[in-house]
Amino acid sequence: MPEPTKKDETENESAPPPPEQTTPQEGGNEKGKVWSLGEGAPEESEKRDDSQRSTLFVEKPQSGTVSVGGNITFIAKVEAKDLLRKPNVKWFKGKWMDLASKAGKHLQLKESFERHTKIHTFEMHIIKAKENYAGNYRCEVSYKDKFDSCSFDLEVTESSQAAQSIDIRSAFKRSGEGQEDAGELDFSGLLKRREVKQQEEEPEVDVWDLLKNANPSEYEKIAFQYGITDLRGMLKRLKRMRREVKKSAAFAKGLDPAYQVDKGGKVRFMVELADPTVELKWYKNGQEIRPSAKYIFEHKGNQRILFINNCSMTDDARYYVTAGDEKCSTELFVRDPPILVTKGLEDTNTYVGERVELSCEVSEDDANVKWFRNGVELTNDPKSRYRIKVEGKKHTLIIEEAAKNDTATYSVMTTGGQSEAKLAVDLRPLKISLALEDQTVRLGQEIHLKCEISENVEGKWYKNGQLIEASDRVKLYHKGRIHRFVIPASAVDDEGEYMFVPDAYNINIPCKVHIVDPPKLHLDGLGENNTVTVVAGSKLRLEIPITGEPTPKVVWSRGDKGITDSGRIRAETYPDSSCLVIDTAEREDSGPFRITLKNEAGEDTALINIKVVDVPDPPQAPNVTEVGEDWCIMTWEPPANDGGSPILGYFIERKKKQSSRWMRLNFELCKETTFEPKKMIEGVAYEVRVFAVNAIGTSKPSMPSKSFVPLAVTSPPTLLAVDGVTDTSVTMKWRPPDQIGAAGLDGYVVEYCFEGTDEWIVANPELTDKTKFTINGLPTGSKILVRVKAVNAAGESEPRYHPQPILVKEVIEPPKIRLPRHLKQTYTRRVGETVNLVIPFQGRPRAKVSWQKNGSPIDKNEINIRNTENDTIIFIRKAERGHSGEYDMTVEVENLVDKATIDIQIVDRPGPPEIVTIEDVWGENVNLSWKPPKDDGNAAITGYTIQKADKKSMEWFTVIEHYHRTSATINELIIGNEYYFRVFAENMCGLSEDATMTKESALIAKDGKVYKYPVYDDFDFSERPLFTQPLVNTFAIAGYNATLNCSVRGNPKPKITWLKNKVLIMNDPRYRMFSNQGVCTLEIRKPSPYDGGTYTCRAVNELGEAEVDCKLEVKVIPQ
Repeated sequence: MPEPTKKDETENESAPPPPEQTTPQEGGNEKGKVWSLGEGAPEESEKRDDSQRSTLFVEKPQSGTVSVGGNITFIAKVEAKDLLRKPNVKWFKGKWMDLASKAGKHLQLKESFERHTKIHTFEMHIIKAKENYAGNYRCEVSYKDKFDSCSFDLEVTESSQAAQSIDIRSAFKRSGEGQEDAGELDFSGLLKRREVKQQEEEPEVDVWDLLKNANPSEYEKIAFQYGITDLRGMLKRLKRMRREVKKSAAFAKGLDPAYQVDKGGKVRFMVELADPTVELKWYKNGQEIRPSAKYIFEHKGNQRILFINNCSMTDDARYYVTAGDEKCSTELFVRDPPILVTKGLEDTNTYVGERVELSCEVSEDDANVKWFRNGVELTNDPKSRYRIKVEGKKHTLIIEEAAKNDTATYSVMTTGGQSEAKLAVDLRPLKISLALEDQTVRLGQEIHLKCEISENVEGKWYKNGQLIEASDRVKLYHKGRIHRFVIPASAVDDEGEYMFVPDAYNINIPCKVHIVDPPKLHLDGLGENNTVTVVAGSKLRLEIPITGEPTPKVVWSRGDKGITDSGRIRAETYPDSSCLVIDTAEREDSGPFRITLKNEAGEDTALINIKVVDVPDPPQAPNVTEVGEDWCIMTWEPPANDGGSPILGYFIERKKKQSSRWMRLNFELCKETTFEPKKMIEGVAYEVRVFAVNAIGTSKPSMPSKSFVPLAVTSPPTLLAVDGVTDTSVTMKWRPPDQIGAAGLDGYVVEYCFEGTDEWIVANPELTDKTKFTINGLPTGSKILVRVKAVNAAGESEPRYHPQPILVKEVIEPPKIRLPRHLKQTYTRRVGETVNLVIPFQGRPRAKVSWQKNGSPIDKNEINIRNTENDTIIFIRKAERGHSGEYDMTVEVENLVDKATIDIQIVDRPGPPEIVTIEDVWGENVNLSWKPPKDDGNAAITGYTIQKADKKSMEWFTVIEHYHRTSATINELIIGNEYYFRVFAENMCGLSEDATMTKESALIAKDGKVYKYPVYDDFDFSERPLFTQPLVNTFAIAGYNATLNCSVRGNPKPKITWLKNKVLIMNDPRYRMFSNQGVCTLEIRKPSPYDGGTYTCRAVNELGEAEVDCKLEVKVIPQ
């Protein structure tokens, strides 16, 4: 970066400075005004004035002042309330230099966004300011079609410390790329692409004289012509020189405003004093100059002379001489001589893959030399295939392995000359070391084609002229000069002509591949022993797949007799199969059939067994061996003939004797020859019959059995239990019999006997129809056994015994809670569900039940409790998480107590995890970590679900489900993309409603290279209306509805109106208008000849309008 030009703030000349602008010349315009670099051209100012009326800026950067070496920050703020994305902001110095390319150690550009206020903040930091940083700056912001701009000034003041020696030569020189000061606020980037031409010897030109005498409108032209890059700095110096017009009392003749000398030359400064006795001192950049071999002082009368020998770039500075209280100053510019090309490039011819070196020599060691390929500059990037080598004055461009596309014109440019040469890269002559050979391959075997050529080049394989691509089946190999084509398992379609064609060569290597395959019968679909079963009377068409290359000949035979292609039994042959056809199969057709295949590769034969089957004969009439109340047991014998197929089972039917309707009793086959029909009506006569079933079908029914009538006593009573005991009585209860029978139930008989005796005593002389009976008059302390019988017209049923002896004595039954099994564990319900628990218990007499929740009484307004003699019910209509806890149930009988605890857990979905953090990013992987959620939903966290989203689309995709840890590594991310991640928590109720997303994004960047995302402007979808399908002239029939259709597009959506003969159609019930997805329809209901005419469809939006019309003619059909 060029060193700053020091401002002349210490000058005390009283002469007024010249005006900033000169009077326009006659016939001139505003372009003749003086304006320094950085202040902006008049056209730029007008543009800024218009743009500043925009409302994008809410805070504009303000002009500021900073001392040399100090720091300063300029801030611009843009409101994002109406913006869909971040606006584009650029910082400029002067009218063209974009500061984004100059960011470095002295300039930093930052941006931030405040979500609460929705304000974008853009900052420009200038660090360790130098004097040449002063000037006019501009900040531009744009968003779609909106634009705003603001100009501000930076003033750099001299530091209050002692003046230091500052080299200002770089104010008029380029700053080299890659050097320490590269990227600062210089103007070197403006002329980087300037064509360098061989300079001719020109006479010395004093640029200061040209600028002082030139029109201000020609300043830029002079600066470009003489290689001045800091025009603003020179104009400031020109202003100071113009101000030095004050008449001096000490100096009869002062220094010239500026001096110019070539590097290594000698310069002479001379002043003439009015008083030769005055002491004179010389200064360079504020430092006093002492006599030395470099600086020589001479006195000639009133003249005082300073010689500077062997000038270098450090002598490019500001000098002044003092005489008493007065001083006279000047500027010295040291010009670096141009770099010349002493030895040019030479045309070179080479082959592909060879190393190429293009060399030239220049006049100076380590000079700045630029290389070009077809006019495009080449850089010494480590990843570039071009390498630039510098050895003193020799500069070499190296290409390690030349390619065909390296053929081009290469040129080298210096500040004082250029040279170019042509590089031609050709292919080496190709020789075939090993040609492809024709092959004959058996089907399914490997096809392996191999060839060798003299060059290591890629190539393509072709089959019958079609390009072959590598796949899972086709393998293509290339190693060095050898190319191989492999198909591990050949197919019939692989036969053909193959050819290998090397890339970039007009040559091909052909061969032929022939596929052969012995004939083979595929009998996988046939049964055991190649048996085929056919039902008698049906048609058999047996298709046998065959293979073989070439197609084999097929012969069918039965015994010694061949089968022809005609008749009831015939053979049909196709390219890939052969069929045996039997029309209306008969049992005599059963037997072996032979099929034989032959071709040039071999022979194959097989025997196929044909089996013709039929339905079985009917069984004999069944026998009924036993009868019950609603059931019977029947048996039968298998049929004499099973029809050629094993009997699979039997179907049984029954009917009432007086009825003719049979009813199927089993829907699944009965495998045995015994069956028990059930659910018959007692007292009704029945008959049964049997069907035999094989694989072919069902036989005819057997003859009916002899009729029979079911009738039986009831089954024993059920659930006999003690209902109550006193000192003299025992109360028993029971349930009716499971089966009562057709005779009904007349009543019950209760009997008892004392323990140790076998005498049963009838407790009720008369039958009781109740299911509860009290036996009275029992001695206290005795033990009795009790039984109950059911009685109907068929007699007494089997007795039901009480399993234990009963003690005739009233006892206290201790309380016992019969807690259901599912309540012995934690009872879990979701929020909002109903809780209804029934807990049975026992205890006599007068058991008392009480409930507590977590040691406190239950609030009956939230939880309903209902108690009976045998159970208690707890009911919650709509469960909430507050209902979770331990519920204690207590049952008391006098002084006896039984307790039980029920743990009720009401659960809900968990909350989202706490902060999700990106721990590390490496390669294609991102490591995430998070904390469990604060709210687990009253249930254990069972896992986490992790999702990712590309920053561009923000579409979420699940990458991991049911993950149990709180850290995870996401793999196989796409390089160059930027991702956000979010995590859901999961418990037994499901995923959390919300997810926690990472605050920062993870950029998957390539190693060693940071991808700079391109900035794309939003696409403007606005469009004026345009009819994509016009109206069509139409004929309509009077009395039948007619429709006119067209299609239109436009954005914003256009408003559609219809006109008839240029008159707007409004509120007319005879017309209906539709518009759907851009398709416009006008329906005319039952038109008449009056409705004929010209119809127009008009589409209008804010960008314009469009029309389309057609003619409608209504015809009347004569009656």
